[in-house]
Amino acid sequence: METLRELMARHHRTGSVAWIGLRPERRAPMKVVDRVTLGPSGLEGDKARPGKRCVTLVQAEHLPVISALCGTEATPQALRRNVVVAGINLAALRGRDITIGAARIRITGPCAPCSRMEETLGPGGYSAVRHHGGWCAEGIFPGQFEIGDAVTPC
Repeated sequence: METLRELMARHHRTGSVAWIGLRPERRAPMKVVDRVTLGPSGLEGDKARPGKRCVTLVQAEHLPVISALCGTEATPQALRRNVVVAGINLAALRGRDITIGAARIRITGPCAPCSRMEETLGPGGYSAVRHHGGWCAEGIFPGQFEIGDAVTPC
């Protein structure tokens, strides 16, 4: 019989990068890009600083759920996350290192919604994003990644 640790380490498949966006400064429009470099200070061109919130990710599969809960289309730009990942459960990777292209990050914890979700998604937007708003990560190893790159647990 397999242990719980073995079950938790196994994933059906690798994920992939579906979308990348940068936040040049607070409240500035998102800049959509095809590739990005994770450097010592975080994602180049993004306002985030090094640390546990250096990269933000959201599950592609959660965007339709948020849309259904708030009654309007929840886009990656609206949620202001850096990377949309499809095909692998990010919640199952909490505390683990993952590779994205040539970069390596560690999923540190949930990325809670802010009150701005009410502005962006309308009344109830904050609650619609709760527990679906994505994950924060810290940079472990610098490198470049792009749309279509694999997202693989280490």
